[in-house]
Amino acid sequence: MRSRKVLLIVGFLITWTYATYYLLLRNTGVNLSRTQAHQLYRLNVEARDANHKSHNMAVNLFQLVKAKYEQAQTVSTPQISIVAAEISGELLDQHVAKQTLAPIPTRTYMGNGEPVFPVLVFACNRVSVKKCIDNLVQYRPSMEQFPIIVSQDCGDEDTKEVILSFGNQVTLIEQPDQSDIKVLPKEKKFKGYYKIARHYGWALNTTFKVGFDFAIIVEDDLNVAPDFFEYFLGTHKLLKQDPSLWCVSAWNDNGKAAVVDASKPELLYRTDFFPGLGWMLTKELWSELSVKWPKSFWDDWIRHPAQRKHRVCIRPEISRTRTFGKIGVSNGLFFDKYLKHIKLSEDFVQFTKINMSHLLKDNYDKNFVQSVYTYPIVTYDELRRNLIAAEGPVRIQYTTREQYKRITKMLGLMDDFKSGVPRTAYHGIVSFYYSKRRVHLAPNANWKGYDLSWS
Repeated sequence: MRSRKVLLIVGFLITWTYATYYLLLRNTGVNLSRTQAHQLYRLNVEARDANHKSHNMAVNLFQLVKAKYEQAQTVSTPQISIVAAEISGELLDQHVAKQTLAPIPTRTYMGNGEPVFPVLVFACNRVSVKKCIDNLVQYRPSMEQFPIIVSQDCGDEDTKEVILSFGNQVTLIEQPDQSDIKVLPKEKKFKGYYKIARHYGWALNTTFKVGFDFAIIVEDDLNVAPDFFEYFLGTHKLLKQDPSLWCVSAWNDNGKAAVVDASKPELLYRTDFFPGLGWMLTKELWSELSVKWPKSFWDDWIRHPAQRKHRVCIRPEISRTRTFGKIGVSNGLFFDKYLKHIKLSEDFVQFTKINMSHLLKDNYDKNFVQSVYTYPIVTYDELRRNLIAAEGPVRIQYTTREQYKRITKMLGLMDDFKSGVPRTAYHGIVSFYYSKRRVHLAPNANWKGYDLSWS
């Protein structure tokens, strides 16, 4: 601000000097006395001296501002001209402190041979991402084996500031393409889903090109259970051993407290339904999907038979993630009715010490699927009124879409389909816990597969 005032004064002096000089020269043709001529000569000399001093003042001033400009280049500043900003009073006289961030790690395996699992957190414009990162940092057993990479879209400065506050605990990467996405007028309300798909594609490419064999995906509105990291450590080998598996998810879509067995936190299932919401994939799967990644609705796209190819995921009885993000591009869809009631596991299960071979396809189909059809068939009314004499698991049978939806609504389960697959289903079987009894909602024994028309 002071520089601006000085420049205004200097400019006024220079203008006044030249104006006076010009007027004097204009009157040289008038007859003057000797005394007047002498006075005019003296004024002329003084005017030239003042002009010379004004010029020197201007040069010194601009050299001073130039020196400050060159000094300021060593600190982080807004992308505007510092000289112009100082003159106009738009830049405060302060320095922006640099943040210390961890770089994306290049180590892909630990010294003991275990893989490094980058945890890729997707963020946009919710400062509540702090809750998510706090939770991850709290339960992370190893900073080296589980580097947290926060990928931010949207360019929201408040959210970025929150992420930066974690310093070298996390790595921040920023989606560089903030251009608008042109969509058809009828799809304008879905533009957010287009941006999410673009963000996912870029962030996964950026992460996997480092050379990691696995990546764990977490959204910015998720809390994780104490054994979240242990869960993936204990299951990751299944993705390499069994080609019929393509993901491990920490989420149970029907994981409400009323329909899960809290005494069995170690219980895991195979599911044809892609759960998402805290999940792990391999670099081989990403290599396959990345070349045809969709422009929008990536999660529905990945559930389509053309992508799934009969492959399945592992999911838990009790969720290892829980969402607190009611507000988002889905406008709170399902949140009040289902999502806020999902039970988050509070136990620590040592999954790395559990034999996971029962989850391999051949073993699971023999021990689980075949067993389901040996259980007695009961009705919902018998179950609800506790009219079942026999102990142990039971089966409720459905044959039509309408019948399935009616039963699930009565039971408090999610009743929708994606590409014909009910949530949590395996071979059409949806397993849950009801009134201290294991229940399997299953199609008839001669089931022919999922019907896309049920979606």
